Amino acid sequence: GSGGGGGTEGARGRARPDPRGSAGPGPASERLPRAFSKGFSSTFTGERRPKGDRIFEALGATDELSSAIGLAGEFSSEKGHTFVEQLHKVQCMLQDVGSNIATPLSSAREAHLKRTSFSEKPVLELEQWIDSYSEQLPPLRAFILPSGGKSSAALHFSRAVCRRAERCVVPLVQAGEADPNVAKYLNRLSDYLFVLARYAAMKEGKEEKIYVKPEP
Repeated sequence: GSGGGGGTEGARGRARPDPRGSAGPGPASERLPRAFSKGFSSTFTGERRPKGDRIFEALGATDELSSAIGLAGEFSSEKGHTFVEQLHKVQCMLQDVGSNIATPLSSAREAHLKRTSFSEKPVLELEQWIDSYSEQLPPLRAFILPSGGKSSAALHFSRAVCRRAERCVVPLVQAGEADPNVAKYLNRLSDYLFVLARYAAMKEGKEEKIYVKPEP
């Protein structure tokens, strides 16, 4: 799998001896467990690809995005924000995003596609949430800097990670390896996180810092 320990550790978490029987100091590459020295991992379809493949880059960015949203959710929960359940739902959707990314269409069978397809429904739900929060916000009259309290700043950070995840996914969609709805979802998700960051700042009574051009 794409995880770090796939098949290289024993039942008690210790790395297995190198099957080539290297004893004592030798070249570093000879002492590495084989899973790490070969530098390959598998997609959901069983296809072996280099760990630097853009599929795994996109999976890593999506995982980082979910982690950033999780942190934002913890800060928001401490402040009693009601949108925390939405953030949890987004994290669940990102698991489905990852499943679709890990199933390149070029090697997917019908059984794979049925399990990892990604519909337009989550995209439409995000758009409804965006409209709902946007209606409650004051007009945007200046460039907003990531700020407005911990909840807001963490949501802004999540938005930035989301944009990077989208940049990683777009080439996969263009190559016909991932569903276009995955890229659409990430695109709308970054907008949702931006609006939510502003909403969190407003609800907490925190000031949003704006861009001020430095004096020459």
